[in-house]
Amino acid sequence: MSRIPIDPDSDVVEEHFAVVYAPRRHRDRFPENCVEVVSTEEEARAKAELSDKSYAAKVVGPSRSSEGLRLFYLEQWLD
Repeated sequence: MSRIPIDPDSDVVEEHFAVVYAPRRHRDRFPENCVEVVSTEEEARAKAELSDKSYAAKVVGPSRSSEGLRLFYLEQWLD
């Protein structure tokens, strides 16, 4: 279950497969500049580079934070 609700009548916040840059994987939200949205799970896995700290994931977003940043929330790491 996502930390932010997904409105079925809107396409602003959606689930995506992505490659996420994460120096440490203990966080569950990431700014937009650390997330590369891709089309499929296979593409996310192929683009992930563990040596560069880029990991395949399923994320929800983007959502606007109270500070004005666009954030993606981690649903699941894909490794």
